[in-house]
Amino acid sequence: MSGKTEEFTEHIIDPGPVKKTKGNSLVKSGAMLSLLTLMSRILGLIREAVKGAFLGTTALADAFTISFMIPNLLRRLFAENSISVAFIPTFKEYLEEDKKNACGVEGESTREFLSSFFTLLTFLVSLTVVIGILITPLIVPVFGTISDESILLTRIMFPYLFFISLAAFFQGILNGVKVFSPSGFTPVLFNSCVIIFTLLLHKRMENPARAMALGVVVGGAVQCFFQLPFILRRKIRFSFVSLKKAFCNKGTRTVLKLIAPTIIGMAAYQLNDVVSSALAGHSDPGVVSSLQYSLRIQELILGIFAVSIGTVLLPDLTSYAYSKQWEDFNSTLKKSMNIIALITIPVTFYCLLLGENIISLIFQGHAFSRDSVNLTMDAFVWHISGLYFIALNRIIAPAFYAQKDTKSPTVAGIISFAVNIGVAVLLAGTYKGKGIAFALSFASFTNTIALFFYMKKNRNFSVGFLIKDTILYGLKMILFSLVASVPVYFLKPIFIKLGENFSGGFLSRVAVQGIPVLLSALVFACAGIFLLVITKDSVFIQAKKMILRGKKK
Repeated sequence: MSGKTEEFTEHIIDPGPVKKTKGNSLVKSGAMLSLLTLMSRILGLIREAVKGAFLGTTALADAFTISFMIPNLLRRLFAENSISVAFIPTFKEYLEEDKKNACGVEGESTREFLSSFFTLLTFLVSLTVVIGILITPLIVPVFGTISDESILLTRIMFPYLFFISLAAFFQGILNGVKVFSPSGFTPVLFNSCVIIFTLLLHKRMENPARAMALGVVVGGAVQCFFQLPFILRRKIRFSFVSLKKAFCNKGTRTVLKLIAPTIIGMAAYQLNDVVSSALAGHSDPGVVSSLQYSLRIQELILGIFAVSIGTVLLPDLTSYAYSKQWEDFNSTLKKSMNIIALITIPVTFYCLLLGENIISLIFQGHAFSRDSVNLTMDAFVWHISGLYFIALNRIIAPAFYAQKDTKSPTVAGIISFAVNIGVAVLLAGTYKGKGIAFALSFASFTNTIALFFYMKKNRNFSVGFLIKDTILYGLKMILFSLVASVPVYFLKPIFIKLGENFSGGFLSRVAVQGIPVLLSALVFACAGIFLLVITKDSVFIQAKKMILRGKKK
């Protein structure tokens, strides 16, 4: 553990004045976190590939998908919502005050706040886990499927909520002091646990789904405890206090006040998954799991870039907002939004061209049949079409949270939820998975529009500057992506035939699908980079300079 600690702490960024590292902090931190997230997402795909091989798009696959989704939805509410929206901005304020008083992170008020929040979070999550296990038979039918197996799987995985919520708390502390790498590495450990437990225990348990469920719980525990040594290394201390003291703490009350308006919005956002899964569960067998396989590929890209940049962005924006450096605030936000466009728009076009090959490469085999590929592709086309807007929302929302404005993203989330449900109900009956996937992407677009609308009501945002630049740069990326897609479109049949020459043998599927995926990616990337170079794209040039500077170091 000590060796790993040394390796990760090399990437700790000193939480001094943000302005000094304005040009480097976001790119360097985001690059390191993106690399770790890439490892995690690749293992996540392998995890889903293992799931696909053992479960396919069967009823058992649907049962596991829904059983894992239930604690996962609560995780996002307890962990991601409270930590990103309320805990980190409040924690940063305590750090800023300690900095003024030359206390570092040893200030008594900071320790009391961390202890109070830790106590409150532990109590609430433990209570939820116990209640959730008891009322599982009442929860599962909401998702359109009910069986003894789905109830058992849900009960096995409910403790995952406890471990992952504490892991999010630890991540919030580390991110608050600009330590990103340990938390970025923990999903690698989680996915590894699920894969290993499935491969080792699938024959020793009643079915592979139970082995995967056990791996989920162990993986959550590993995610939690892996981060603790890095916190202790920073001499950050906290402990249990009485519930009365926890509720009365000023910082805890601030967090609760910030969270309260977002609970409705976040609940609405999470209900998107609930309603979508319920509609899919009442549809044909396999639709639920096909939607999840599709989302897993989308989340590979989303997690690598949008989540990584958003994670790094929030502490910096909070510091800018605290010191009222609004020019730097808007400049950093614009840079992040353009990076998202530079990445997600070209990736969307590429995935629309090669989606079927990508799905076949990752999942097809054993229980994952050709019909499973087609079912997943139906959803993937519409899921990936909303990638840019989903990613953009992950960047814009922290800009509101940094100013302690939780109301605007909440209302935007409610609007998005209403649109998603309305469109999904309208289309699910006829178009099944395709209609549900389209509804989610359209709702994400609506959410982006709503966030821009609320920007106009906030004087701290340079709204004209942000909106104009975002639209123009987005259109530029669409044009470049269209041009880069032309050679891929005409060369793709040739690449597929080349791959078919390797059919047969142990690595047949890897060669048949992997060759066109790889060669098409190279052609697409070369065409896109050529366009960026000849037009002297500022975002691309800045990223290139940062990469080269990092290599020299």
